[in-house]
Amino acid sequence: MREKSHPERRTEFFTMINISTDKVQEWIDSIGLSAANFILRVIFAVIIFMIVRKLIAKLCFLLNMHMEKRGTDVSVRSFTISILSFGSMAFTVLAIIVQLNIVKESSIAALIASAGVGVTLALQGGLANLTGGLILLVLKPFRTGDYVIIKSEDVEGVVGKIEMYYTTILTIDNMTVVLPNSKLMNSAVINVTAQKQRRLEIKTGISYDSDIREAKKIIDRIILEDPRLDSAKADIFVDSLGESAVIIGFRAWVNTENYLQAKWDMNERIKLAFDEAGISIPYNQMDVHLVS
Repeated sequence: MREKSHPERRTEFFTMINISTDKVQEWIDSIGLSAANFILRVIFAVIIFMIVRKLIAKLCFLLNMHMEKRGTDVSVRSFTISILSFGSMAFTVLAIIVQLNIVKESSIAALIASAGVGVTLALQGGLANLTGGLILLVLKPFRTGDYVIIKSEDVEGVVGKIEMYYTTILTIDNMTVVLPNSKLMNSAVINVTAQKQRRLEIKTGISYDSDIREAKKIIDRIILEDPRLDSAKADIFVDSLGESAVIIGFRAWVNTENYLQAKWDMNERIKLAFDEAGISIPYNQMDVHLVS
């Protein structure tokens, strides 16, 4: 076998280099085209997403205006818009991914199938909140604008909005409390403003030396002087005979929106009127006797 000469080996070496260089160039070109194509698809997807998001927002606004004109409850409007917005955006994202071939349909189907059990377990709380929101809208134990008390959560305030998963409560001191709908469904909720009127009841103690009949006359006069109280249905009574005081009080109906202010005013006026009439309100005291 003839040994290759030096010029022949040199020629073969450069030929191999040229072939390798061509393959590397082809690979770089193919990668560059794929990357550029992917970037363009992503940019196009973002543009479509932004346009669709604005259209969905406009649609939700028009739907909300239409429901408001028809007198639909605020809670129902908020819940419906929340579901429509969330569902439309989720469908849009999936449609963009499939149509632009960013991910194949088979890959999405396989991902959903393989993650089905995990997603179901993860969404147990979310599904409970969604179900709770639907029940709140159907049964309507409270509505937007009602004043509610949830003792189990130590929360009270005005219902701001009822959404797909959460309900917002605005407290007296202007804090925002967000509660899952599932918790509201499993808790006792006191709706303070459900009725147009509330019964105001105030009790106070007077000393045994004071005139009970005079004290009742003073309370009756104060009730008659306050236009917020329904004096025709008012009851004035002696509630009990305590260890150190006679407990007297009254009950009267008042409009719900005036309840707290009327209660505060009546407490103050009763105290001032009793002071003027010389009727004492006893308080706990201790007598200490020193024995030498």
